[in-house]
Amino acid sequence: MFEKAARMKVRFPFKGSCSAEDLWDLSVENLDGIYKTLKKQERETEEASLIERRASAASTLLALQIDIVKHVFTVKVAEAAERKTAADKKAQKEKILSLIAEKQDEALKGKSVEELTALVNDL
Repeated sequence: MFEKAARMKVRFPFKGSCSAEDLWDLSVENLDGIYKTLKKQERETEEASLIERRASAASTLLALQIDIVKHVFTVKVAEAAERKTAADKKAQKEKILSLIAEKQDEALKGKSVEELTALVNDL
């Protein structure tokens, strides 16, 4: 779908217009705004009809734009969740390592002077 967008030189309604690759630089809030604008345009262009008709070029383009914005939004949300999970794991690991260091210090404090002297001499 991105190849199709590039070949068609698709632009999205954001501060004038932006390209598909520019969407990756936008926040999820901005992407949501673009999505709402596109969905509004889609509702305005739809005709109520009992007769089956072929999709127009404009509706096909609009569908492509909506699909691209939804994809970029989904990827960005997933990446943000992964970053949060990684940060949480890193903080937990640091906390555990800190506790391990404290336990090791306590173990050294419990040793006698002779045992500590022997440890120093071994180094």
